[in-house]
Amino acid sequence: MRDIAITVIVFGVLLVVLRHPHYGIYLWSWLSYMNPHKQAWGFAYDFPFAQITAIVTILAYFLSRETKRIAWTPEIAILVLFNLWMVITTVFSFFPDLAWAQWDKVWKIQLMTLLTLMLITNAKRLNGFVWVITLSIGYYGVKGGIFTIATGGSYRVWGPDGTFIAGNNEIALALIMIIPLIRYLHLQETRRWIRYALAAAMVLCAVSAIGSQSRGALLSILAMGGYLWLKSRNKLITGIYALIAVMLIAMVMPAEWYERMNTIQNYQEDGSAMGRINAWHVAFNVAMERITGGGFEMFLPAVFSQYAPDPLDVHDAHSIYFEVLGEHGWIGLILWVSVGLLAWLRAGRIIRAGKRDPDLKWAADLAGMVQVSMIGYAAGGAFLGLAYFDLYYHLIVMVLVAFDVAIRSGQLASASGRQILGESLSHSLNR
Repeated sequence: MRDIAITVIVFGVLLVVLRHPHYGIYLWSWLSYMNPHKQAWGFAYDFPFAQITAIVTILAYFLSRETKRIAWTPEIAILVLFNLWMVITTVFSFFPDLAWAQWDKVWKIQLMTLLTLMLITNAKRLNGFVWVITLSIGYYGVKGGIFTIATGGSYRVWGPDGTFIAGNNEIALALIMIIPLIRYLHLQETRRWIRYALAAAMVLCAVSAIGSQSRGALLSILAMGGYLWLKSRNKLITGIYALIAVMLIAMVMPAEWYERMNTIQNYQEDGSAMGRINAWHVAFNVAMERITGGGFEMFLPAVFSQYAPDPLDVHDAHSIYFEVLGEHGWIGLILWVSVGLLAWLRAGRIIRAGKRDPDLKWAADLAGMVQVSMIGYAAGGAFLGLAYFDLYYHLIVMVLVAFDVAIRSGQLASASGRQILGESLSHSLNR
């Protein structure tokens, strides 16, 4: 029954996509983040819904009256360069067959990221985009939070099988990254009952992230939570929600959880932590020897035997930074980090403009919460290999679209960002 329901929903929305291509971005995001077909047990489980959605969306876009342009901002230009560099590193990879298979997944994510930028072109579409992502991942946060409370934290929270966020560490990071987005929606919402629902979702997502029993999640949520409080427009309300989440966690989590978290202080005695450090040495050594790095999927025994301090302790990178460094070398890492830094700076310009112009409050709120989400990603990603996760790139798109909408409305006409980045951005997306 679930298989039929999901199929009807997807193909029903695809009919709408033919006339309104931006709905294809909503549908693709829902399929990519929530993975509803992975909640079925029949033919829908492995059915290529996302691939079909991408093809239909691209065709609908080119057949539509949407302006066929892309914002050639510094962020996007560097992102394209990073993608071209990944092609080169794949050509010279240690394991070409494995590398090309991974590249096949990554380039599709990057293509849809660029298509998102071309189709999410105004504030209404942007808010719809944020809602879809938040509800898709938030579903697992609410579900996992209730599960953690009901079981007293005795079991770990896991993500949907066969996805980027299947593991307990991965789902925890995804939940931490969307808590600020939920807060953005909470700030914009005027209906009281929806505000209460969003507040509850924030608390449950935090509980769920802790319920994953991921040590990286604890460090990430501390970093994100502190920055969220600093960036929040109403620090008292944000503090109350944080206090509720802390109290629930303190009451629910068992002694075993506290013992596991305490191992952070004694990482030298933890085999998993030392294995990650061993893998980081491999990434560094490969990058120092090869300008192109080792290519995708390089963290295998044959590489460890040559580059690791402990050749027998084979681990994945478990770090977005060392993952990119090892697979794409120093050039790849510089390009990848630069995209995020430039988006961060652009978000800062939006925030400063929002302080001067009340009409830009929504954009400033979004930019501030995207920065908070990026802090969570930067902190949690230091211990987790999710460098190619869609959400990081979608955060960058949110900032670019918010900036462009503000420019086109004239609200950022006197902002320094326009002078620095050029006025061409104001004509780069569909009016």
